[in-house]
Amino acid sequence: MGERTTGAPAAAFAGLYNLIEIIAGLYKRRRESEKEQDMDAAEQPTLRALLSRRDLGLSLISEESDLPPGAVDRPLRWVHSSDLADPTPFLAEDLALLTTGTQFDAGTDFDVYVGRLSDRGVLGLGFGTDVHRAGIPDELVIECARRGIPLFEVPYRTPFIAVARAHSEAIAAQAYARRSWALDTQRALALAALRPHGLDATVAELGRRLGVWVGMYDASGALQLSHPRASVSTDRLTALGERATEILTRGLEAGQSLTIDEQTFMLFTVGRGGQLRGVIALAVDALDSEARTVVTSVIAMAGLALEQSDQLARSRRKLNSQLLSSLLDDDASLARRVLGSMPSAPVVVAVAADAPAGPLTDWWERRRAEHGTASFLAESPEGVVLCLSMDDEALLDEIAIRFGIRIGASGSESYDAFSRAHAQALAALRQQSDAGVFHFADAAGSSILSALATDEARLVAESRLAPLRDHDARSGGDLEGSLRVWLEHDAKAEPAAAALGVHRHTLRSRIAQAGALLGFDLSSFPARAELWTLLQTARD
Repeated sequence: MGERTTGAPAAAFAGLYNLIEIIAGLYKRRRESEKEQDMDAAEQPTLRALLSRRDLGLSLISEESDLPPGAVDRPLRWVHSSDLADPTPFLAEDLALLTTGTQFDAGTDFDVYVGRLSDRGVLGLGFGTDVHRAGIPDELVIECARRGIPLFEVPYRTPFIAVARAHSEAIAAQAYARRSWALDTQRALALAALRPHGLDATVAELGRRLGVWVGMYDASGALQLSHPRASVSTDRLTALGERATEILTRGLEAGQSLTIDEQTFMLFTVGRGGQLRGVIALAVDALDSEARTVVTSVIAMAGLALEQSDQLARSRRKLNSQLLSSLLDDDASLARRVLGSMPSAPVVVAVAADAPAGPLTDWWERRRAEHGTASFLAESPEGVVLCLSMDDEALLDEIAIRFGIRIGASGSESYDAFSRAHAQALAALRQQSDAGVFHFADAAGSSILSALATDEARLVAESRLAPLRDHDARSGGDLEGSLRVWLEHDAKAEPAAAALGVHRHTLRSRIAQAGALLGFDLSSFPARAELWTLLQTARD
């Protein structure tokens, strides 16, 4: 019995405490809701906001249906009062003017007066009644309607200073609301950055807070993040990607505006000049200072996140460069143990010259994530080395076009012949002068002499032929030309002499003289073969 008596009050107090908590929570939520409504009302200090202030007692005289759309909803920069016949030299644009109408007693024309206000960009005219005259002149009502300027009445009990003060308070409230919004948004963005996939969460939170589409393009100009995903058409995304690629390629910094199919976007680069890491795009015409501050903080967080990601990527690229040394020893076991898997054999080895390692690696990583394309990339002194399955060889053409680079590709080989495939890719690359893919099979199909036509071989050939060319330069003869024609006719004197238009004995004499100058016994095939190689290699 005593226990029940002791427990009952405790339970009652607990229930009362919970009820108080619920009421307090409801009251708190109501205050927060009212505060949010106050902030929303302070978003734009407009003429409509002034007209809605009951304490001012203002009333719109113009018929709103006769005014231009949104005439009473335009943001007011300030409220000013003047009874001058021409106050426009002292007015700024986008303000509301208050007057008692004394200027009209001096003969000021209503049409001239209202015309000046319209040309100056005045957004509203307030007439103080019962101060100097009763009511509002009909002529003024007609001219304001004709010019599309909202005309409103300021009652006698409301001083002009009260209207100006009310508007200044609205401006201050708007500034406070925007600052509060910015602080709250930055806190939300900081929390989003701490989540898994923090960069994705941050971009999504930015889009929600701004109420616009936000996308992020990586260093290769490809769209990585998008929120909301389906709010921008594919054609516009493609055009944005092209512009992002141009910005990254040219190394441009700062915000840019771009209009695509009547939709405006603002683009901001991520990273420093020379080390741009991406572009953030927003589907918005303009940003105020608070929103721009928020976007700047996101850019900073994105840059930090990408820097950390790049550090991991650099470590991975360094590891792959070490694994490449193992593969060049025709041993793929270490690469398989470290990476877990490699492209299935037979494989193609390619070397990309002057390739941007970072963007190219990003592109391959995204390709592997989206399509499951197995590949191996590593940086080397000759360029970026790529290893991929024969089935994916067509991707090399896509890479060459996308990045505008030269690529040499090997034939189909196994991992046991990786070093040979790598050598084939380098040989093919040396034959390629323009952007595109050049396959070793094409190089091998041309001739062995073209493969020998290196700068070093040409230097040796010119050095060996120097005595012959010096003799021709001094004597005005053409022993070198005679040798070429003779060798082209299989070292047969009669057809070669006929082609040169000389006697066969003359040709034999020239051949003997050339052999003596060069130190060649041209009666033997090896000497003739070497001479032919020299002549072909040293050809201009």
